[in-house]
Amino acid sequence: MKFSLHFGNLICPDPTEAKKLAIAAETAGFESVIAVEHVVIPSNYSTKYPYSKTGRLPGNEKTDWPDPLAWLTFIGAVTRKLKLITGVLVLPQRNPVILAKHLATIDRLTSGRIELGIGVGWLIEEFNALNVQFRNRGERTDEYIQAMRKLWREDAATFKGKFINFDSVNCNPKPIGKNLPIIIGGHSARAVTRAAEFGDGFFPATGMQNDLEPILSLLWEKMYEIGREPDEIEIMTGCPELLTNPSEEALKEIKNKHEQGIQRLVVPLDGLLPEMETNILRFGEQIINKAE
Repeated sequence: MKFSLHFGNLICPDPTEAKKLAIAAETAGFESVIAVEHVVIPSNYSTKYPYSKTGRLPGNEKTDWPDPLAWLTFIGAVTRKLKLITGVLVLPQRNPVILAKHLATIDRLTSGRIELGIGVGWLIEEFNALNVQFRNRGERTDEYIQAMRKLWREDAATFKGKFINFDSVNCNPKPIGKNLPIIIGGHSARAVTRAAEFGDGFFPATGMQNDLEPILSLLWEKMYEIGREPDEIEIMTGCPELLTNPSEEALKEIKNKHEQGIQRLVVPLDGLLPEMETNILRFGEQIINKAE
């Protein structure tokens, strides 16, 4: 089982704290750190945040939300093994050609440690501020994935789509493996279908970790329909019990998750505060080392 720390850039936007987090996580045996994204937080938004009972984002509009790619590149420079994951980057808000170059460059600089977790986004007011259409965000997401993979795999790449077109272009450097793992985030039926069609990984919504069977059954069904095997996609999910109960029961829960097909467990960093470094190392000793 792999263990990942979530909300790294939100909890540790300061460079000193980010460095402490990264080094402690790698020392403790965490496999990865996840960074979240919002380009702007409108002061008065009416769209409901789907992953909270309050319908509001954590923090407030003045909370620091460092760009995930810049933040992950920074912690990548002070670590050697830690995987660097966006969880999630709002893909339809980005230019996919520029993003393909940006990600491939980070991949080269960090010896192949970047993984792209993506979502379609939910905050209408943020899309409006960026002058990006909200209603066709899912369709553009699917197209952008395919366009970026073309640029990563091929020279003289050509792509003809509804939203993005290029003809015989070269985008270098390429990622080390001529591909980057793409993790599809979300909880809707369309997100499951997108994961089945395009995903190297799937990250269901944080609040669904206790009821994964229906959504995973749908994922396996969709993959079977298009001829993909279940082991072609890595499933990651939360497991809050590990924070409140670092015991034999927690280790049993890890085993249960593994038997469900989960390969990566996501631990919210705020549950390891305020003594962050001490608690990260303790988690490594009491959970990660014993789960191996």
